[in-house]
This record gives sequence, structure tokens and C-alpha cells, in this order.
Amino acid sequence: MNPRIAVVIPCFRVSAQILGVIQRIGPEVGWIIIVDDACPEHSGDIVEQQCRDPRVSIIRHSQNLGVGGAVMTGYAAACNLPAEAVVKLDGDGQMDPALIPRLASPLLRGRADYVKGNRFYRVSDVSGMPTVRLIGNGALSFLTKLSSGYWQLFDPTNGFTAIHRAMLSELQFEHIAKRYFFESDLLYHLNQLRAVVTEMPMSASYGDESSSLRPMRMIAPFLRGNLRNFSRRLIYSYFLRGFSAASMELLIGFPLLLFGLIFGACRWWASLVDHAPATAGTVMLAALPIILGTQLLLSWLNFDVAAEPRHPVHALLSNRARTE
Repeated sequence: MNPRIAVVIPCFRVSAQILGVIQRIGPEVGWIIIVDDACPEHSGDIVEQQCRDPRVSIIRHSQNLGVGGAVMTGYAAACNLPAEAVVKLDGDGQMDPALIPRLASPLLRGRADYVKGNRFYRVSDVSGMPTVRLIGNGALSFLTKLSSGYWQLFDPTNGFTAIHRAMLSELQFEHIAKRYFFESDLLYHLNQLRAVVTEMPMSASYGDESSSLRPMRMIAPFLRGNLRNFSRRLIYSYFLRGFSAASMELLIGFPLLLFGLIFGACRWWASLVDHAPATAGTVMLAALPIILGTQLLLSWLNFDVAAEPRHPVHALLSNRARTE
């Protein structure tokens, strides 16, 4: 077998599970990169002392950089390998290593640039998921759709992902979030590269492992990050890199909607204070901008959904790298 897949495993408080995860990784993987993110349980030392798998290499951080920082360290190491697909696998055992070939398949077949797991694809897959995680992930998914432009994706905090190695050289690691916002922020940066992103249905297991991610607590920080990325995406995609009818819909629709809402609220409050009903002209002056603005923004949204990348770019990047 000629392996074409490398696996990156960030390690933090997974000393009890990491060896079992490595043992379950099949021969289709040629390289396993363990990133000890200043783990207080010294997961890297445990792997070095007890694991005899020749595919394993260990990288240690002197200070904790977060899951995103650990993954990007692994990505940087994978750039120097002959692997075509680089899979990110958590070390806590929630993800089944047997799914690695299926996760990497769209990359190896040239159909996608990035693949992520989706635990919400089938109703049966979420039956065992804690309710708090279910609600929190639903809210985070909508925010990520808005900020990334990948409207067909779900489950943004799912860390079971695969990326084509050619895409890694195009990513600016220093600009990508290094902690729990990593997966969502990476989707925004991939959209700016016009990368094709697909999903793989999967189930998640929840055993006795501890998770420091609390989706409900993360909604506020994720909201800030996603709104920032949404604003940047609008500016870059609709006004700097290109200008279209959808750009005009944004320029006209948003001010109209904002004016209608503010004017209507002010006049409504004034009518309450003065105990005088608003005139028909006042109502129309508030309602018409709201209606027109809403219609224009819905038209922009339809354009944005249809503009999701369809053609993988990693082949072009690989060809460019060979000619340079």
C-alpha cells in the first residue's frame, strides 16, 4: 500500500485515550503527527515511551496554544511530507479512526479541498448527543454559515476534518484563530480561497472523556468572531474582489431596512407619547423601506447561497507549485 494520508492529533489531557486512538489508525495512513500542546498529563511522553508505531512523530509545545495552535503546528509539519490529504483527529477517542479513508476520499479523488464530519446529518446520529451540545451546535452552525459563506454545512465545531496538502501553503496560519474558534475561522479563510468544502456523515461517541468545550458558553465569543468574519467577507467578496448586482442589493437594501426600522420605531413611540395615531403617510414611509430593504437583502442572500464554491482549487495550486 502506498499511503497518501497524514494524521495530525493535538493532545491536551488525553493521556488515557491517546494510545488507543493511535492503535486504531489503519495502514492507509503513512504519517501520524502528535502535537503535545503543553499537556499537563504529558501525553507526548506517554506516546514516546509506550508507542512503537514507526509512523509516529512527536512535536511538543512549551506553552499551551489551544487546539487551533496545535493543529496548525501539525499542519506546518505535514507541509514537508509527501502526503496528499492531512486529517485532523482528536486524541480523546470520540472520532472513529476507521472513518479516515472515507473522510479523505473526496480529497484524493479531486472532488473537494476540505472535508469535515457532520454529526447532524442523520437523526439517528444525534440521538445520543447531550441536549446542551445539540442546541449550542445548532446556534453555532447558523453563525458559521453566515460568516463563512458555506450555507450547506453544519456542525462547525466538529474537529474531524481533512484538508488537501496543497491548500496548507495558501493559508495564513498567523491570521487563523488558535483556540475553539479555529474550525469556524478556518472555514472563513477557505472561502476566501474559493475552496470546495464537503461533509461526511458520522456518529460521535460520548464516554467518560472530559470536554472543555461548552457550546452554550461559546455562543457569545463565537458571535463576535463570526460577525467580524461576516463583515470582512462582505467587504472582500462584494466590494474589493468583485462588484455585482448583489453588491448593489447590499448597498441599497441594508440602509433602506435600517431607515425603515429606526423611523418606524421613532414615530411609533411618538404616537404613544402624544396619544395620536400615525398618519397613513407616516406608516407607508416606514413600511415601504422595510419591505423593499427586506426584498433586496433576500435577493442578496439567494445570490450568496448560489455563489458557494463548486470547483476544487487544489489541483491548480499543485500545478502552480510544480512550475515555480
